[in-house]
Amino acid sequence: MTDDPESPDEVAGSASHVPVMLDRCVDLLLPALQHEGAVAVDGTLGLGGHTDALLRRAPLARVVGVDRDPVALAEAGRRLAGHGDRFLAVGAVHDDVDDVLAAAGTDQVDGVLLDLGVSSMQLDVDERGFSYSRDTPLDMRMGDEGMTAADVLNTYDPRALVRLMRSHSDEKFADRIARAVVAARAVEPFTTSGRLVELVYDAVPAAARRTGGHPAKRLFQALRIEVNDEIAGLARALPAWLEALAPGGVMVVLSYHSGEDRLVKRAFAAVTTVDAPHGLPVEPAPAPYELLVRGAVKATPEEIDENPRAASVRLRAVRRRSA
Repeated sequence: MTDDPESPDEVAGSASHVPVMLDRCVDLLLPALQHEGAVAVDGTLGLGGHTDALLRRAPLARVVGVDRDPVALAEAGRRLAGHGDRFLAVGAVHDDVDDVLAAAGTDQVDGVLLDLGVSSMQLDVDERGFSYSRDTPLDMRMGDEGMTAADVLNTYDPRALVRLMRSHSDEKFADRIARAVVAARAVEPFTTSGRLVELVYDAVPAAARRTGGHPAKRLFQALRIEVNDEIAGLARALPAWLEALAPGGVMVVLSYHSGEDRLVKRAFAAVTTVDAPHGLPVEPAPAPYELLVRGAVKATPEEIDENPRAASVRLRAVRRRSA
């Protein structure tokens, strides 16, 4: 699992609001949206950059923007108000597929876009607690419900802390950090990021602090994924949205670390391959979906220069066959 690139201290300010791989995403989705009544879902709306581009380039389509963050929904709603009723904002998580479809008044959609990871707006607001470069409350919730990062740090037993660091961010020093967290919280519970950053800095060997970026970034990534149930949510969302695609519909997913990309790769492989024995007298039917790109597409050097958050992105896309 690679480190999350979306860290505010590693990204230039203006780049934080540039939609990742915008043209490639729109180009892949556009052919499925060129008919009257077409519906696309932006399952990770954020500030609405991808949705705005889709609405402008697919004039016959409606776009349903999904986000669990009420602040993001309000901001995107203001930005996209000029599109009128062609845009619908839905407060939900991207794996709440049935609820989103019901809100849109349909049981199938023609396009799905999932741009995974934390949004620029959440990174840039101190109160959200995603930053390790500033002393902020340890929240990290993308919405306004559920446990916070402070809750995780103050209540998980040492084995659970090690598990989340290893599974969500491949933290090599998970044992050392977990022991330090447990000892520190016995003295005083964690509430803000500054104390946690200092703890990680002391727990990680000096040689490791000199390479690989900030020593706290892997722990902060692991906490964010745990707090927001991101991996389990994605595992639920992928098959559900694939099933919701209409014939000819397209699904595009942007992943930012190997745990996400591995799930996407497996989900797409399951619907684009046919497991049939050789030598059958009748050619087996083709798989119900087809890959639109070979492997995982990376951002170009020019895109990374414009938006450093694109450095670790991996794009995969499939289309449901018409037959």
